[in-house]
Amino acid sequence: MIKRLYLIAILTLITGTAALAQTTVDVNFNALGFLDNREYKDFVARSRTYSGMRTALNFGLNIDSMNHFVVGVNGIHEFGAQPYFLKVNPVAYYNFTGKSWLFYAGAFPREGNLTNYPRALLNDTLRYYRPNVEGLMAQFHSAHFMETGWIDWVSRQTATDREEFLFGFYGKYRPSLTGPFYISHYFLLLHDAGAAVLTADDHIQENGGGQVRLGLDLSKKQTFLDSLTIEAGGMINLHRVRGLDGWQTPKGFVASAYASYKTFAIFDEFYSGQGGALVTFGDSFYEKKFYNRLDLMWSAFNAKGLKGQFIFSVHRTPGFTSNQEAFRITYDLGRRVIARFKD
Repeated sequence: MIKRLYLIAILTLITGTAALAQTTVDVNFNALGFLDNREYKDFVARSRTYSGMRTALNFGLNIDSMNHFVVGVNGIHEFGAQPYFLKVNPVAYYNFTGKSWLFYAGAFPREGNLTNYPRALLNDTLRYYRPNVEGLMAQFHSAHFMETGWIDWVSRQTATDREEFLFGFYGKYRPSLTGPFYISHYFLLLHDAGAAVLTADDHIQENGGGQVRLGLDLSKKQTFLDSLTIEAGGMINLHRVRGLDGWQTPKGFVASAYASYKTFAIFDEFYSGQGGALVTFGDSFYEKKFYNRLDLMWSAFNAKGLKGQFIFSVHRTPGFTSNQEAFRITYDLGRRVIARFKD
C-alpha cells in the first residue's frame, strides 16, 4: 500500500504540472556505502562493525527557482542481513531557497543540514541509520552571519511509545570576510514526555547540550596546506528528570584542529571536563572526563559526484587507547531535470 501511494505521488508530480508556468521536474539519486570497524576498549558493548549501503531516489517539482516539493525513498541494506532492506524511509518535503532564507518542512535529508554538529552533540552513526530530519528547519544567512533553527520528531506518542522530539539551533558569525576569526555555537535539547499511559515511576525528561567555539580559518594564509582551521571553546551538558531532580550541568573545554593537503587530511579533537551526563544522541566518549580523538584521512577516490575516503581514528580516554577504521564512499548524481512545462 505504501509503495502504491508513493508511486501515485510521483506520477501526480509528473503529470499534474502542465498547467504551471516555468515549472520543472527533476530526479536525484545518491548513495552512501560504509564499512566502519570500531574497537572500543572502554565501551565493549559498542565495539562493533557497521557495514552497509544507503540508496536514495527522489523526484522534485520546482514551481520556480525558490519553491520546491520533493518526494522519494531512502533505504538501507546492512551487508549480509535478511531481509534485504533493513528499513526504507520516506522522503517528502517542501523546500524554500531564497537569497537570505532557507526553509524545509517534512522529512528532509540530514546530510548537509545538521551534519556540521560536533560529534559530542550528534554522533556520526546518525548518517547511517537516521538519514532524515522529520520536522522543520529555517535558516537565515548573510555575508557575515548565519543562524539555523530546527525541530526533529523522534517518536510519536502512543500507549506504549514515548513522545520524543529534538530541537536546536546553530550559527556562525564572521566579522570580516577577509579575516580569519569567527565564532560558532551549537545547541540541542531532547524532550521526552513519555508514553500516553505512564507508569508510576515514569517522568518527563530533558537532555541536551551546547557548545560555543572561537575559531581561526587560516586556509587563505597558507602556501603549503590547502586548508587549516583551529577552534577552542566551552561545552555544557544538560539533563533533568522532572519531579526528581534539578538540572545537571557538567561543563568542559573543547578544542579541535583540521588540516588538509591534496588528498590527505588530519583532524584532532580534545575534551577535558566534568564528564558524566551523556547527550542522548551524542558520542559516548564524552561521558569521560578526558577524551582525545585523532583522525587520519585519505580521499582515495574523487570524481564528479563520487568520493571514497579511508579514515583511521585513535581514541584516548583515561586508561584506554582504542582504534577505529572506516571506509565511506558517497555518490550524488545531482538534480537532473527530466521535464519542463511552460504556459
